[in-house]
Amino acid sequence: MDNFSSLHIDLHLSEAKDVTYTRTPFGKEMRKLFSFDPEYRNLNHGSYGCYPRAIRAVANHFKDQKESRPDPFVRYAYNDYLDKSRAAVAALVNAPVNNCVFVPNATTAVNTVLRNIPWNKDGNDEILSFSTIYGACNKTIAYIRDSTGLVSNRVITTEYPISNADYVSLFRKAIAASRAEGKNPRVALFDTIASMPGVRIPFEALTAVCKEEGVLSLIDGAHSIGQIPLDFATLDPDFFVSNCHKWLFTPRGCAVFIVAERNHNIIRSTLPTSESYRPEGVPEKPSPTGNPHFVAMYEWVGTQDNEQYLCVPEAIKWREQVCGGEKAIYEYNNSLLRKATKLVVSELGTEVLENEEGTLMDCTMSFIRLPLSLEKDGGSVKAEDFGTILTYLGQTMASEYQSYIATSVFQGGIWCRLSAQVYLDEDDFVFAAKMLKDVCERVNKGEYLAKA
Repeated sequence: MDNFSSLHIDLHLSEAKDVTYTRTPFGKEMRKLFSFDPEYRNLNHGSYGCYPRAIRAVANHFKDQKESRPDPFVRYAYNDYLDKSRAAVAALVNAPVNNCVFVPNATTAVNTVLRNIPWNKDGNDEILSFSTIYGACNKTIAYIRDSTGLVSNRVITTEYPISNADYVSLFRKAIAASRAEGKNPRVALFDTIASMPGVRIPFEALTAVCKEEGVLSLIDGAHSIGQIPLDFATLDPDFFVSNCHKWLFTPRGCAVFIVAERNHNIIRSTLPTSESYRPEGVPEKPSPTGNPHFVAMYEWVGTQDNEQYLCVPEAIKWREQVCGGEKAIYEYNNSLLRKATKLVVSELGTEVLENEEGTLMDCTMSFIRLPLSLEKDGGSVKAEDFGTILTYLGQTMASEYQSYIATSVFQGGIWCRLSAQVYLDEDDFVFAAKMLKDVCERVNKGEYLAKA
């Protein structure tokens, strides 16, 4: 796509209004700034995220500018805004700006990395992963294995609760076992915070082991940015991705994809391959924007609406002015999470997934076992019905209680994931506890069988 800086021409486009936001108390007052139906309690922020009406107005502004003058906006203005967004997210996580680009979601970035790595022809390369990685990432590994015939997957099985030290020890043992079998542990794929169970992983220590052992680190940080502090000057992974639309309050789908400069040469193609791909033997051409080739590849991957990428600076500004900044958000959410977890566990009479160190809940999500009368414990609920029960739980909460909490089969039972957020308070989790207790009692009575 033709492109160059718009700084020296008049495009007859307007800038978004520079708004100064008002500091707002967390909880019920904050909820008014979002677009939720008054009758609906959004208790599952972790799955799809959400964003304030103010950010939607900024996204609509960019959309209106593009629709009013498509060519001037797309050809000459878009990349200036994109560079500002890259600079904003880079500053937030203390990463070099030219290592940061945007993709639609974490799954896209994981696919991009694994499809770009030049696998060795001897067939000894291994991808190391943990048994709790996100399902789409697991399927991506399977596709790479099946399509290349050159790669195998070594899965590290974890039983929870697990200490950070034991987690890292399992990782070291897997690397050693791979090499002992004549394999090459080429890349390790791991989370910052697992989706299911919703617990924090010792990703900092795992990244350090990768450096020490010469293994490429591919971090699925889908639940990171906006939920926990990140410092790339210290972390320095090989590849990292995080969804801005989950916890940073941008529109969907917007993820920051961060590739260490030492690995820019590995990422030869975007997904899908687009016009900036440079075939082997073809000399690199300077980008019209002046950005390095890695960044230039992601300036234009194909025609689609990407206003969400341009909202990152405003989302960060909104969080600073309305919420009091990242630290205030992290502290409120983690404090609320711990209170909410204690409240729900007490009401359900079960347990939360936590280790002796208390690190699994150093985030904004927790994982709680549901009080189901399981057949293996002398009850009537059969493991073979778990799939039906998950569907029943989700549909019943959504239709009858006008809310939703994510549930999952885990270690022989069904667990639920709590998500704290700035628009929630303890009252919401009093409701959540009663709802969960009620629907579980209905499951124990066999109501799900009648609706199957």
